[in-house]
Amino acid sequence: MRRLIQAPNLVLATLWADQLGAAGIATSVQRAYASGIAGEIPPDQSLPEVWVDDADRARAETLLAEWRHPPEHTWACPRCHEIVDGPFEQCWSCGAERPAA
Repeated sequence: MRRLIQAPNLVLATLWADQLGAAGIATSVQRAYASGIAGEIPPDQSLPEVWVDDADRARAETLLAEWRHPPEHTWACPRCHEIVDGPFEQCWSCGAERPAA
């Protein structure tokens, strides 16, 4: 196994590992509890890490990039014609549902 990414906190490391596991990629979270000694060692050495097998690394990197940088969507509300951007599924002006793509 090799390190895939260093996470800013344990919550994200665990979330990413769980998502990769659900996609069929075996993962391991390393340094899960090293934050308790952050003052004793350099800060970057106490951050949690997500590790994957070498054979799954390329697929894991692709999935992680998709999750960390979702595509931006902009759409016009069919009811009030408000321009809605971001991941919203409803218009923030009138509450209409996003049209099917």
